[in-house]
Amino acid sequence: MYKASELELQKLLSLTLERNASDLHLVVGEPPVIRVDSQLTRLEDFEVLSNDRINDLIGVLLQPEQKTIFDKQLDIDLSYTYKDNVRFRVNVYKQQKVSGIAFRLIPNKIRSLEELGLPPILNKFTERKQGLVLMVGPTGHGKTTALASMINQINITRREHILTIEDPVEFIFPPDKSIISQREVNIDTPSFSQALKAALREDINVVLVGEIRDLESISAALTLAETGHLIFATLHTNDAAQSIDRVVDVFPAEQQNQVRAQLASVLVGVVSLRLLPKTGGGRVPAYEVMVVNHAVRNVIRENKVYEINNIIHTSADEGMVPLDKILATLVKQGTVEMEVAQNFVLDNEYFLSLVS
Repeated sequence: MYKASELELQKLLSLTLERNASDLHLVVGEPPVIRVDSQLTRLEDFEVLSNDRINDLIGVLLQPEQKTIFDKQLDIDLSYTYKDNVRFRVNVYKQQKVSGIAFRLIPNKIRSLEELGLPPILNKFTERKQGLVLMVGPTGHGKTTALASMINQINITRREHILTIEDPVEFIFPPDKSIISQREVNIDTPSFSQALKAALREDINVVLVGEIRDLESISAALTLAETGHLIFATLHTNDAAQSIDRVVDVFPAEQQNQVRAQLASVLVGVVSLRLLPKTGGGRVPAYEVMVVNHAVRNVIRENKVYEINNIIHTSADEGMVPLDKILATLVKQGTVEMEVAQNFVLDNEYFLSLVS
């Protein structure tokens, strides 16, 4: 039934790889669209997609149980393997009563932090035995790739039991010194929070959580970090200060003082990532790094999170890095255009003082 659609899907994914695209979008009323170096490009050689054609492609992608979830929820995340060794993260969704599909290429090689252009302080986070590390930033800016690198660093250097909880599972970790269990939401576990609670009974040392997004998952992650586990998680926030507020604000007002104290005791660091288009092609990371020290713990407990940016600016000797400083460096090196960098600046006056 899906023979023609299978061939069409293979052709589209093959072209995505050939063009070095990070994403492929299939939307009704448009030809296929790919994203290369942050820019969207329509594949004008292809016909405009109809809802029937997209639904045929969905039929190739989804197993019967996934189709049931999609029909009920109207969107679903999954991973798809192309030609045995190329993996895509896929989101199938409804918009304006028709279907759409978004593909994100998952690199098949887990690169080191150095290869990714990320700072050595992140390796220090992987050496911790317990605590919480947050990787934050917008969607599509390298959070998952950076966390995979950190998890693999533990995998190749320590004998631990590592658990990943993802929706869907993206990078597949090759076995090394550690053993790794990878659980996919809606297939291996009903939810992030359920898998986090179960981790207490699975002799786990290190946990990667694809996203902590609600009270249950955040509460479970904090508990695990308190009880001798090293937790890595993502949040869709812009910087360290906003991330702390987000964690605290999901709790009822009467619990927030207690949560601030809990977070101050377990938080190890917050890394905020951006991927910027490079001059001449490709992308380059810019980042903010907050390392939790005595001063940071105090401002979290005392609800003075507005002081965190100043702490980051004055603590370079501890490995802290302001995002605007990295952006200014990239501009001065000629790696990133001034106009591009300014789209990501947090404090424009400070940024301009660094590039002038």
